[in-house]
Amino acid sequence: MGAVFHDLFSPSVQHALDLVGIFVFAISGALLAVRKNFDVFGIAVLAEVTALGGGLLRDLIIGAVPPAAFTDLGYFLMPLVATVLVFFLHPEVERTQTAVNVFDAAGLGLFSVTGTIKAYEYGLGLTASAALGLATAVGGGVLRDVLANEVPSLLRWDRDLYAVPAMVGATTVVLCIRFDALNTFTTGAAVLLAFALRLLAMRYHWRAPRAWNRRTSAREEPEKATAQ
Repeated sequence: MGAVFHDLFSPSVQHALDLVGIFVFAISGALLAVRKNFDVFGIAVLAEVTALGGGLLRDLIIGAVPPAAFTDLGYFLMPLVATVLVFFLHPEVERTQTAVNVFDAAGLGLFSVTGTIKAYEYGLGLTASAALGLATAVGGGVLRDVLANEVPSLLRWDRDLYAVPAMVGATTVVLCIRFDALNTFTTGAAVLLAFALRLLAMRYHWRAPRAWNRRTSAREEPEKATAQ
């Protein structure tokens, strides 16, 4: 099965897709830092953490050391490019938030799939591989929110589904592995499935259910128009 994984995409295509995903995730981190009134160093830190946190966590768990974030200069520099862009042009970037969200959804689908595949390549079981695929896709966003002193977006009831699409993408991959059906077509289909589910969640504001027969006197926090 390992030989199939290396044949899914050429190294140059995989690298280019990774850089695009890293850049878009970094934009979301930098934008949150601007909203929080961070200085330029804080913007850079939040951009780096958002872009690389999930992959770094995955690589440390599976023993892929040194992690890719420290062996490929492009991975480290791309968030800094996003930092400069947001630092000088954040009003213009904010106006393209819809486009940013679309690319973010694409990155979510891509990283949930590639993270799952890489974890399985390093010997993890199917369930653990899917869990690390999810962590690859959403881990950076969780670290970003924690550093910004916010409840992580994927834990909030007033946010459109984010972790669920990543779970669907990762689960699709492990099912393909289980039935020996993982190839370029099914891998692309898993990415597109997660991507499409995230877009539909944003379009129709799909959210995970809260506790059944929930009773509380606490005032619910109003929804904010921020994307993960």
